[in-house]
Amino acid sequence: MKKGKLINSELSYTIAKMGHTDTIAISDSGLPISKEVDRIDLALTKGIPSFIETLDIVLEELKIEEITIAEEIEKANPKIYSEIINRINYLENIEGSKIKINKISHESFKKETKNCVAVIRTGEFTPYANIILKSSVVF
Repeated sequence: MKKGKLINSELSYTIAKMGHTDTIAISDSGLPISKEVDRIDLALTKGIPSFIETLDIVLEELKIEEITIAEEIEKANPKIYSEIINRINYLENIEGSKIKINKISHESFKKETKNCVAVIRTGEFTPYANIILKSSVVF
């Protein structure tokens, strides 16, 4: 049995097959997901799992060099925005490399998810709790 924290086989497999510059999204329960993109649906009920819980586990497994978020999140959901920024700052400090933060309109964000290898749907019920993570290399 797998020893790490991430035990969801579909999500673990998707992250394991990602290469440099591939992207994966984590979404709230309401983000539309294109039929052309793999959907990893973790949502059980309102709030479970949360966006932040899911982000934390993915960040433990995936080395990233860039994130993309909707510019609307800063005003519409300042708590989640702050949590995202805190995690990015923490990663930069422990890994010693800069992580680029892109802010685009929510409409553009939805279009960008079509380029992701997968979208991970959470039970999050707060607005704009979505992120695209760009894979980096571990060397």
